[in-house]
Amino acid sequence: MENIILKKVELNELELLQDISRLTFTQTFAEVNSPENLQNFLDKAFSVPQLSEELQDPNVEYYFSEIEQNVIGYLKINFGTSQTELQDDNAIEIERIYVLEEYLGKKVGQKLYDFAIKRARETSKEYVWLGVWEENSRAINFYKKQGFQVFGKHFFILGDDFQTDILMKKIINLP
Repeated sequence: MENIILKKVELNELELLQDISRLTFTQTFAEVNSPENLQNFLDKAFSVPQLSEELQDPNVEYYFSEIEQNVIGYLKINFGTSQTELQDDNAIEIERIYVLEEYLGKKVGQKLYDFAIKRARETSKEYVWLGVWEENSRAINFYKKQGFQVFGKHFFILGDDFQTDILMKKIINLP
């Protein structure tokens, strides 16, 4: 899709970020999680206070992907101490790439991913890392095709369900 625009999310777009976050997460994971666990996660991770704090954090960047001024997906990347695990100044974390169901397979996720890699290079990072649910084969295969390697695992808590994420990284700049 040629007409995809990426733009940084501003604090005054918090409700729009909340809406796309809740919708895409639900589309991706509702079938494989209990409604209670899903709702618990949505209420915590995508609350107004949580998103407001993240949007004001200088080490967190959110970007919308848009077509004709309609948000169809988003990216969240973390730097420094705002990374969820490694908190390595030589890395950035891709915490979220989500795309509306109807745009899956149309290169929207690829464009968001490419932008994350560009930001890592612009900021002279050595590598990019992320966590992906071990049951999300679509995402795992996407990242493997991009050159990511598995380097560990961690738990991701969704409501009262402890799930295992595979940690993956890709070297982009050698020191």
